[in-house]
Amino acid sequence: MSKTKLYPLKININGVWKKAKVAPEESLLKVLREKLGHTEVKEGCGKGDCGACAVLLNGKPVNACLTLALQADQQKVVTVKGIGTPDRPHPLQESFVKRGAIQCGFCTAGMLVSAKNLLDENPNPSRDEIKKAISGNLCRCTGYKKIIEAIEEAAQKIRQTIYDKR
Repeated sequence: MSKTKLYPLKININGVWKKAKVAPEESLLKVLREKLGHTEVKEGCGKGDCGACAVLLNGKPVNACLTLALQADQQKVVTVKGIGTPDRPHPLQESFVKRGAIQCGFCTAGMLVSAKNLLDENPNPSRDEIKKAISGNLCRCTGYKKIIEAIEEAAQKIRQTIYDKR
């Protein structure tokens, strides 16, 4: 039985460079969770259908279960923990809590990552644009109404912050 060759991986996760040895077929999800301790990235379906494992790779949302770890070598990854902190939560995190947009919480990390990408690109999205942005994320608890309202509220806060800085 031959041993799989491991390759060095260096990845910037939430602003911190980390290293691991990975097999060519290992997913970014597996490496983040099992080798680098980022269990905030959730494994749902493992097939790219649910969006629970969404992370930002160089500022763009990807399903970590479908992304090979080696594709992230020398790249920047942001997980939900990189969006805000308990002391300084992102407006999305505040709005999700305030609006009750989290119930079981399993989809929340992926939802927040997808919503952050949307608001980074468009701080004034329409309701249809919000729906499209989170269309790759499945939620079985909330019915999406509260999630959409939370994203709208966060967008308003972000726009106000931008306006206040002028």
